[in-house]
Amino acid sequence: MSRSDTSDPETMGATEEIHSEDWRSFFLGYSDIVLVANSDEVDIDELTSRFPETTLFIFFNKVYKVLSEPFTRKALLVSRSGTLGANLVKSGKVSKVLQYFDRSSFLGIVNLTIGNREKFSPASAFGDVKVRHLDLTEVFAPFYPPASLPTTGFALCLWLTNLQLGAKITLAGFSSKRSERYQVLDVHDWTFEQVLLRLLYRNGKIDIVGRERTNPYAELSTHFPEYSPAEIALTANEVLAERLVNLSSFVDKLMHVTRFLRFVDRTYKWLKPKTRKERRWESMEGK
Repeated sequence: MSRSDTSDPETMGATEEIHSEDWRSFFLGYSDIVLVANSDEVDIDELTSRFPETTLFIFFNKVYKVLSEPFTRKALLVSRSGTLGANLVKSGKVSKVLQYFDRSSFLGIVNLTIGNREKFSPASAFGDVKVRHLDLTEVFAPFYPPASLPTTGFALCLWLTNLQLGAKITLAGFSSKRSERYQVLDVHDWTFEQVLLRLLYRNGKIDIVGRERTNPYAELSTHFPEYSPAEIALTANEVLAERLVNLSSFVDKLMHVTRFLRFVDRTYKWLKPKTRKERRWESMEGK
């Protein structure tokens, strides 16, 4: 069930259909909805020049990774929650992040949860901005790999697509690549998400900046009719499997070479005193 409002999230019990209509009304009038990932690949000036004034830009969490000054176009910020509430609230970065939005065009914050352990933060914790709560747990529980959690951008993209808004949904910076500055977390199934996003893209349901819509492997059977699509797919899987085996052997060598460095790192983390905030979080987790 999707839950939205600025009231206490624990008291909301309207049906998903009603909430879907509320959200459709909220997004009404936008020709484009652009989801902007916190990625080195995003050039915000080039990106905004691509889209008309009827575009809504959606950002995620620590927007100072892609913004260097207040964003003046229509914008929405999505703040993902963890077990202790919204990550921006928990880290004390709400005020810092809000400095990167022009309040005259900023539509507010969506506090998003996916998973039974993730908890909303009250609207008051975000300051004097409009806050909406959105729970997508039941949307992804039936099909997302159970050992992982959906990324915030992937979850929002699929949810927006299912709302059938009429606006074109575009992804910017959604490559799942690890950059020199920002890590890619292992709690998400990046392969699963990229497969589904590319299927949506090639089916025309979303757009992805910087990616070709055609699949060169799918075109092989056209140019080489003696090979069926099934044969091409099996051969591609065979080559990929061999490359992964070779990669694993190099990873094993690196693990051996860096064994002492990892021992030093673990020892340092074990000896390093916990901060007061870390101790408080651990005590809250145990309750």
